Amino acid sequence: MALLVALAAGTVMTALAGARRGATAVDRLMDRTLPADIAVLPNQPGFDWDAVRALPEVEALTTFVLTASYVVDGVPPDSFALAFPPGDDEVFRTIERPVVLEGRLPDPTRADEVAISPNFEETRGLGVGDSVTLRLFAPETQDLLASGAMSPPEPDGPVVDARIVGVIRSPWFSDKLGDAEGGLSPSPGLAARYGPNLFGASGQGIANALVRLRGGEADLPAFKAGLEEVSGRSDIDFMDLAGEGRHAADVADFEAEALTVFAVAAGAAAVFLVGQAVARYAASSAADLQVLRAVGMTVGQSALAAAAAPVAAAVAGAMAGAAASVVASRWFPIGTAALFEPAPGFDVDLPVVLVVGVLTSVLAALGAVTAARLALRSARSARSRPSALAAVARRLGAPVPVVVGTRFALEPGRGRQAVPVRPALVGAVVGVLGVVATFTFSDGVDDAVANPSRFGQVHQIEGYLGLEGEDMVPAPDVLRVLAAEPDVVAVNDTRVAVAELDHRPVTLFTLDPVGAPLQPVLTEGRPPEDPAEVALAPDSAAAMGVSVGDVVSVTGTAGVREMTVTGLAFVPEGAHNNYVSGGWVTADGYDTLFDADSPVSPAFKYHMVMVALRPGSDPAEVTGRLVTAVTPVVAAAAEAAGMDPAELDPANMLYPAPEPSRLAEIRQVRTLPVLLAGFLAVLALGAVGHALATAVRRRRHEVAVLRALGMTRWQSRGLVVTQASLLALIGLAAGVPLGLALGRTVWRYVAETTPLLYVAPIAALALLLVVPLALVAANLLAAWPSHRAASMRVGSVLRAE
Repeated sequence: MALLVALAAGTVMTALAGARRGATAVDRLMDRTLPADIAVLPNQPGFDWDAVRALPEVEALTTFVLTASYVVDGVPPDSFALAFPPGDDEVFRTIERPVVLEGRLPDPTRADEVAISPNFEETRGLGVGDSVTLRLFAPETQDLLASGAMSPPEPDGPVVDARIVGVIRSPWFSDKLGDAEGGLSPSPGLAARYGPNLFGASGQGIANALVRLRGGEADLPAFKAGLEEVSGRSDIDFMDLAGEGRHAADVADFEAEALTVFAVAAGAAAVFLVGQAVARYAASSAADLQVLRAVGMTVGQSALAAAAAPVAAAVAGAMAGAAASVVASRWFPIGTAALFEPAPGFDVDLPVVLVVGVLTSVLAALGAVTAARLALRSARSARSRPSALAAVARRLGAPVPVVVGTRFALEPGRGRQAVPVRPALVGAVVGVLGVVATFTFSDGVDDAVANPSRFGQVHQIEGYLGLEGEDMVPAPDVLRVLAAEPDVVAVNDTRVAVAELDHRPVTLFTLDPVGAPLQPVLTEGRPPEDPAEVALAPDSAAAMGVSVGDVVSVTGTAGVREMTVTGLAFVPEGAHNNYVSGGWVTADGYDTLFDADSPVSPAFKYHMVMVALRPGSDPAEVTGRLVTAVTPVVAAAAEAAGMDPAELDPANMLYPAPEPSRLAEIRQVRTLPVLLAGFLAVLALGAVGHALATAVRRRRHEVAVLRALGMTRWQSRGLVVTQASLLALIGLAAGVPLGLALGRTVWRYVAETTPLLYVAPIAALALLLVVPLALVAANLLAAWPSHRAASMRVGSVLRAE
């Protein structure tokens, strides 16, 4: 019994402590690391960051080098593990000051020290004290890279033998969900020592910046206005790091809520399963103490004596469960919260340990005392109310095993014949409900994971045709070749630039089909069809407080335009936006907003192509064919421009579209529902199995009388089978519709908060199998009790009774 209590209490303590720890992980990291509020991304050579740093809203600013900077031996050159090198020594000090999980921070005066993230250490097998080699580019090569005149070649500059000095974590330097590579960041001393190798001989290399505002997000409009004044540009893009932090906190809260539900379910299972064992032990002990009643022991004294052993076992089990929860805390929090936890490792949550420990002991004491008192007073118990269903079965002439089995399933009885009928019925319903709800929810997860279109990604291949207003390839010719591929159903000529709506930067994408149109995923309304129309992504519309039908002022490099919001639509994920922030405009609408001849701002930030394929097509295979098809076109254009064709390799231009960033968040919620379903299934099996075994034992006199009157062994087995099957059928009748409704409700909540396109899950296979599996499981539980009923020694039972 102590082991049962330890398992139950330890599970509840671990889940609740993990939930509390995970719910606060993001906020605790934010409080300790001076995080940036925004990343400012002009992508402009020689940008004047000193003027931005002097703005009154800026509390701290640090730059980072954007152009190709270095290659780490043993790490692929295009790896996300290679963080942008710091451009100054403000990072790690006044902004994004990380917590040090191991070792120390890099010395800002040394070029040969680097810090890594936990995932980098785990994936690469490199830790504090190990060495890595940084290979840099020559200053002249860096100038060519900054101008976009060439793709990154093999590094031809200095070689730096660097040492890993620390494992760090902050919001900017944290590992990302679904990214197993981790991150590596050089010391600010790298830029101080090898500035020309990072910024070029001209010093015109591209640097962007992280900014922490004095008033947080409230200062964003004033900062945006000041930035526009000092830069002369209204199209500078931002990354909303504060918003990303809020989203991470929301995801961590959801994970914490899921863990809390898991803990409640585990607690419910403990009440049913362990509680029955405690009550059964106390009741049997009370019966043994009946003889002492004759010599003066009171009912209260007898109840306390009978409850002493279960209570002692509960206390010992609670203490063992507390120790187990401390050991298990090493693996918590889970999911997104684990990537933000500032103090990973063992943790003791005293409030949870004390509350759950005391509650476990108190519940065990109450249950044991109550069961003992009921057992002691069973002789004065009244008869139980007969089952209406059993009475109907009797009037209809149902066989004796059916009538008696129905009574055993639905009539609790009194005194020594009492059976835990209600816990069995509740357990059966809750078990079926939990399993159906879980599989319905999991069906929604599986549908979202298998269909990126739920996140607005309706194309399977994408690529870059140009950057910063300059096409790298003959875009019209390439687009025609792509559209001619038989497996291609839609090609969208996508120009991307940043406009301003309500003093907020919004990334706009063009809907410009080459042939059949690309159909964006809309949650409301329709796509734009006129130059004066725009469809906004949900988060952008919510941030500005606009809805379908509203007219908004959109500011581009060509001026201010009044545009009508025609719909709320997911947009493609870009380097600086996710699928719920941004907007769609028509090609003509884009041309009215952005000036192709502007001397300050380029006509587009990115020129992309998005390719939708026929269902069932393999994106990797089709990408290979498309690369082969466009290679002659690109090579001819390179030769005409006097360039080496190898510098415009189409294999680097086209690639299968990466999965949406938040898909990994949905994928990770699969595990907890499955564990929860397992706990609820154990609850159901334990409650039903206990009721079957208890009914045969406590009502053996009734079974023996029926046997004496002619009931056969097989009819005795049929009695228990009827009881088991009826419990399963009641669980199915109530649990299936409730589980389906609950699973869909929870999935709708997740879909709306993620957000993603909600499609009602069905879980057809689970619904098809749950009925036969529930009946089979119930009858397997009935196998041993039915054998006992059939093999009962009738004479011995009747003599004993």
